Amino acid sequence: MGKVNKIALVTGGSRGLGRDMALRLAGKGLDVILTYNSRQEDAQGVVAQIQQAGQKAAALQLNTGDVKSFGSFAAQLQEVLQKEFGATHIDYLVNNAGIGGYSPIADVSEDMFDELLNIHFKGVYFLTQKMLPLMNDGGGIVNISSGLTRVSVPGSSAYAAMKSAVETFTRFIAKEYGARGIRANVVAPGAIMTDFGGGHLRNDAKLQEFISNVTALGRPGVAEDIGGVVAFLCTEDARWVNAQRIEASGGMAI
Repeated sequence: MGKVNKIALVTGGSRGLGRDMALRLAGKGLDVILTYNSRQEDAQGVVAQIQQAGQKAAALQLNTGDVKSFGSFAAQLQEVLQKEFGATHIDYLVNNAGIGGYSPIADVSEDMFDELLNIHFKGVYFLTQKMLPLMNDGGGIVNISSGLTRVSVPGSSAYAAMKSAVETFTRFIAKEYGARGIRANVVAPGAIMTDFGGGHLRNDAKLQEFISNVTALGRPGVAEDIGGVVAFLCTEDARWVNAQRIEASGGMAI
């Protein structure tokens, strides 16, 4: 019998931070299942890249804001695990999928609030609930938060509030599932230049300059600054790291 690889499920793995996480996880010898919402072609490109590097990979469609779809997603996941990975369970869950949302408190609409709530908190909560029975003991969960739970930047109140909720939830997962050896941690990226929020930071030179000036390492982040931190948390090297919020922001607003 060959060595059985650990398997990580990464939501929103077709581009940006999620793509880098998926590639870094594969680089550490894990097999990867990634989800995408609409960008199937991008997701298949990541799968192909992981397979070329010698690991197993697959992509599944999932809207992380649609809790009612999680039952059929779980069934589909089990099918793919058996067929393509020769497995029945995953080892790690990375709740990464998300959207940006920027608006002053006075202008936040209920629709905007609900969309952020469904994707960033309710979806994370219930997908985790659905995946825990499909996880091996001794695995782990990594929830992606934001530097905005610590540093208050006007216009991000709703988004940041959802991320704060996820940070609290993470500590409860660690407490309730510690008996199964399942660890739960948060990675909080600082300001990162990706497609996120319609390229909110990447397309704004003034904002980049502002971020650079308040960051000890003197630049905004890029996707490649984050994936390795997530991958580390999904290895034995991090076996004693639990219920922690790890900010990867280059020392932003220290």
